[in-house]
Amino acid sequence: MKMTKLFNFDKKLKQQGYLIGTDEAGRGPLAGPVVAAAVCYPEITKELQKKLELVNDSKKLTSKQREYLFELIKDNSVYSITVIDVKEIEKINILKSALKAMKISCENVQQQLNEEVEVVIDGNKLIPDLKFKQSYIIKGDGKSASIASASILAKVYRDNLMNEYAKQFPQYDWGNNKGYGTKKHIEAILKYGETPLHRQSFLKKIYERENTKQLVLDL
Repeated sequence: MKMTKLFNFDKKLKQQGYLIGTDEAGRGPLAGPVVAAAVCYPEITKELQKKLELVNDSKKLTSKQREYLFELIKDNSVYSITVIDVKEIEKINILKSALKAMKISCENVQQQLNEEVEVVIDGNKLIPDLKFKQSYIIKGDGKSASIASASILAKVYRDNLMNEYAKQFPQYDWGNNKGYGTKKHIEAILKYGETPLHRQSFLKKIYERENTKQLVLDL
């Protein structure tokens, strides 16, 4: 089973204490927050692995599978979810925001456990100023049970936020694109302008490209 392989990967990683996996969702979109989650399974049993047998990299799951696993993961783990809003993203940049969200989530999980922990991070960056032992794993959401679980929590939570925001701003189609730069989303930005939920720094290239097109037409 895929899940057994993911849990075995975590067992081999853990040196001492508990293992926390963390991942984020929403670094690339033009709008909306970035969300990070951290997950720890204090006790890995065969029953737990059976319950979570569908867990995988969130990108390889359907929306229904992710929603189903979202509640299961929360019910069977120690977890934390952190949201960094657009104002903060614009202030400190998206990478720092994602790492900050992961740091807060990991610290929250450690506080709940009140035990020594190790942290594994999806990607190729370490979390600045994190007081726990940490390591990063490239494509970790397809290798580690705790990282894969964190990726699911972060994505489902963020997707649900964007679905709510879509009710306020239906013209941008966020219910479908979740804030990513689809053709329909970009056309809506150029037609209706931006909202407080848009990341202005992410829109610069779109405006520059549009201005270049207009200059060519004017010539």
